[in-house]
Amino acid sequence: MTEFRLETERLILRDWREEDWPLFWRHCNTPAVMQWLGGVADEATMAAANDRLEGYRRDHGHTFWVCERKDDGGHLSGEILGFCGLKCCNEENGPTGDVEAGWRLREDAWGKGYAKEAAFASLEAGFEQFDAPHIIALTVQENTPSWGLMKRLGMQRREDLDFESNQFGPESVIVYSITREQWEQTQ
Repeated sequence: MTEFRLETERLILRDWREEDWPLFWRHCNTPAVMQWLGGVADEATMAAANDRLEGYRRDHGHTFWVCERKDDGGHLSGEILGFCGLKCCNEENGPTGDVEAGWRLREDAWGKGYAKEAAFASLEAGFEQFDAPHIIALTVQENTPSWGLMKRLGMQRREDLDFESNQFGPESVIVYSITREQWEQTQ
């Protein structure tokens, strides 16, 4: 399989390499980043997550890709900022099989527009390269930055798709969605 690589103005989204995992977890396995994801992960949880992300690519051709800042001489130049991309939703009780956009960025990358830039590129790839009829995104009600980004991307709240899950805590999972037609109207 050819390595996936997508560039935006400031970022590179690409497939994972073995050397990426320690850097990703060092920056993204913090109490703040993991607040809505079940808390700081132990070694077994990290290894299982690595396997899942690699499996999504193998099984579906896309995954939550490495999100790397382009080498531009800045503070985070050339650094892994986290991940962003697409997977097939596999959440128990959720909209299984739908293409799901997701992101997770390190704390010092928050508030700089990186998540929106990467998520926008991921949605574009989902519709143009992977022919998704619609794309969903999941979060919990309390995670206002996440669903706020979903709204800024043009996604609509889909209460009819919300579901109960205790995978990452006791909160109900809320769903946002955007169709290909809605996406095309925003372009």
